[in-house]
Amino acid sequence: MKRITFLAAFLILLATAIYSIARQSAGSFVPVTDVMLENPDPADWLMWRRTLNSWGYSPLDQINATNVRNLRMVWTRGMGPGIQEATPLVYRGVMYLPNPSDLIQAINAATGDLIWEYKRQWSEDVAKILPIAPSINRNIAIYGNNIIDTSADDQVYALDARSGKLAWETRILDMKESPAQETSGPIIAKGKIFSGRGCEPKKGALACVIVAHDAKTGKELWRTRTIPMPGEPGDETWGGLPYEKRSHVGTWMVPSYDPELNLLYVGTSVTSPAPKFMLAGNEFTYLYHNSTLALNADTGKMVWYYQHLVDHWDFDHPFERLLVDTAVAPSAADVSWINPRIRAGERRKVVTGIPGKTGIVYTLDRQTGEFLWAKPTVMQNVVAGIDGATGRVRTNPETLFSAVGDRRFICPTVNGGKNFQAGAYSPLTNTMYYALQNACAMVTAIENTPTTFYAIQNNNQIAPGTDKIGTVQAISVETGKTVWKYEQRAGYMSLVATGGGLIFGGDTNGHFRAFDQNSGAVLWEINLGSPATGYPITYAVGGKQYVAVSTGNSLVSTGLNRLAPELHPSTASNIFVFALP
Repeated sequence: MKRITFLAAFLILLATAIYSIARQSAGSFVPVTDVMLENPDPADWLMWRRTLNSWGYSPLDQINATNVRNLRMVWTRGMGPGIQEATPLVYRGVMYLPNPSDLIQAINAATGDLIWEYKRQWSEDVAKILPIAPSINRNIAIYGNNIIDTSADDQVYALDARSGKLAWETRILDMKESPAQETSGPIIAKGKIFSGRGCEPKKGALACVIVAHDAKTGKELWRTRTIPMPGEPGDETWGGLPYEKRSHVGTWMVPSYDPELNLLYVGTSVTSPAPKFMLAGNEFTYLYHNSTLALNADTGKMVWYYQHLVDHWDFDHPFERLLVDTAVAPSAADVSWINPRIRAGERRKVVTGIPGKTGIVYTLDRQTGEFLWAKPTVMQNVVAGIDGATGRVRTNPETLFSAVGDRRFICPTVNGGKNFQAGAYSPLTNTMYYALQNACAMVTAIENTPTTFYAIQNNNQIAPGTDKIGTVQAISVETGKTVWKYEQRAGYMSLVATGGGLIFGGDTNGHFRAFDQNSGAVLWEINLGSPATGYPITYAVGGKQYVAVSTGNSLVSTGLNRLAPELHPSTASNIFVFALP
């Protein structure tokens, strides 16, 4: 009798979910508003990290530490070929899934059935100009009745969320003149589409821009350069280098936004070439590379910036910025560099997390950019110190290049440390959780030619003193103390935190796990067969909580798996969805 009752209840829930989705597609679609994006329904996942503060946190708690061991796969679908680093969006029971190469699908989020799909058609020039990047499509956005994305052919475009039909498109750049890698994908706030991009290393500075568009019409509202032109603030930091020789300060990951301060927080990448002796010399700082930029969201004007590192090794700093209101009390026993003006326990609006490949945690005041504290996580040898009073970063002189052929032992590597895989923050613990890698490299400065992106060559290896590549670390946002650490042979990928006290994340060998937020204990695990290269999410349909993650191939997972040749995952692109029975 109990089994019959349970089955009946399950069928009622499923019927409710299917009916709800059918109503959406039949004309009752509720437009997504700015209010909804700022305070999303717990059942939905409306943007890259679910909220504008980039927490990667869902308050859903149906799946928890007690019952997660019962989690089962409920559906799966194959995805398109190519580099796969997708974030699904879910709105009112429909999943909108970016596949590689500008393929977007709408899927019944409860059953996995396809509703519609859109495949953008490119000219042949796209693959010739961008041989790798066109495949990458990490993130899409939703606003009004539309799904919005930036495309490999350097457009921002909108699809009708009900039908998948093209609603409008706007050119961002002429890719033949100033091509960019539109790998970031947009976020939307205050009716504006904010997007960054990776500007091509050998194509000059004009594509190195952050752009805002009107979310209803696609009209461009402003654009901000990350490489100053002659006479602009920051120009002097390029040592007189001609503007046409400045290139590749990209913003190739997704920004964060604070509605109260109306500030957009964007991270930037390395220059090309990376060794600074090839530009104007090692003594210049080359703004605004490897920096956090705080921009006025209405105008694009820079309010403040903080440079994390003068980069000679392709140690980009474009990754997620966590926006948290917290007490600030860094522990001298746990934190390497502290601002002496901090009053221990004072509350601050901070921008924190691990913004770059070095794996160093930086915490800044997000109103002013004031440096508060920083600490390393994995082995790194490029930052020799940080002046706590000024926040100025001092580079280790032994890691610098002075001529072609110079070889240096450098930690970590171009794969990180930290890379595109996102960490998460839980308000339940006031703790940030990050997937990191223990890796180093012998790096050689090579000739700067049209075919060498950064003029360096890497021979990667596992960091000395360990045979564990991947590590997940939990770090207190208030004190900087490392609360727990998990280490393993395979590299680790993106994480998501939940109101059920769990951290979900997968690795480069295809294993997907649930960790206890407080202890780091592994509570559940499944082998998906391929690297968990996508960003995991959780959502609810008809009152039932689901967890989703996609697998496939990425440059980072491939690079990390080379360090552990005994691992043999496949590289199939699939999305997997789990729920309790």
